[in-house]
Amino acid sequence: MQPNLLTIDLEEWFVVEALADRFSLDDWHSLPSTLERNCMRLLLLLDRHDVHATFFIVGWSAERHPALMSRIEAAGHEIACHSFGHRMVNRMTADEFRLDTRRAINAIAEATGVRPFGYRAPSWSLSDRVPWAFEILAELGFEYDSSIFPIKHDLYGMPSGPRELYRMRFGESRYLYEMPASTIRRWGQNLPIGGGGYLRHSPYWYTKHMIRRVNRSGRPVMVYMHPWEIDPDPPPVSGLSLLQRFRTYGSTDTLEQKLDRLLTDFQFIPMIEYVRAATRQRIGFER
Repeated sequence: MQPNLLTIDLEEWFVVEALADRFSLDDWHSLPSTLERNCMRLLLLLDRHDVHATFFIVGWSAERHPALMSRIEAAGHEIACHSFGHRMVNRMTADEFRLDTRRAINAIAEATGVRPFGYRAPSWSLSDRVPWAFEILAELGFEYDSSIFPIKHDLYGMPSGPRELYRMRFGESRYLYEMPASTIRRWGQNLPIGGGGYLRHSPYWYTKHMIRRVNRSGRPVMVYMHPWEIDPDPPPVSGLSLLQRFRTYGSTDTLEQKLDRLLTDFQFIPMIEYVRAATRQRIGFER
């Protein structure tokens, strides 16, 4: 069976882009946390299916919940990086990005005892508009990045980006693999599958069919989600538009059940296992 990739962006409910103009980093400590309760539900579900995932951890949360981070690592899950302050990379300078990422690495390593080798940008905010970011990740010792979403979206996306694992080379000996978010090609465009709101709002039969379709081509599907997406009773936020409310709260009462079925029907491995196997087998083209 073709293994797929299960990834979890470990972040609080209040860091989502729809709320970025309401709550600054300085406000976060005063807001109610739902991270631990939702993460524990995920850990129990993963343990029941004997599945190891990749946890892309926000450094701020690692500082606030070190015991939870240690528990994730002790359960055998991959520890990866999701920035420190969840700022979109395309809104930072190169120096700001380097400092934020170094701070995140240190916070995550302090909490878990593990130095992360995988990175995911907040809100899929890496693209060809910030080419310096990939080189900085390689410079900081990351083996892979998973931040490109090859779709057209009002908040993010790189429609012309590659749709499968590839390798970037910097200089003579520095490399960085990129594992983009999963899509299928239909009607002349890339359609997203298997993650976030696309996973929440799609009927399970559709997701299952699309994953099997991709797997038949010999490629894995990368499933991604956030702990707040399985919370049926999230903290209320007033004043959101209908679109923002749909994106943030829609179908959160169904995702845990869908994930349970996915873990039953498919095999999953952490991202680092796939990337290192690709390195050994020389899978993935270079650009």
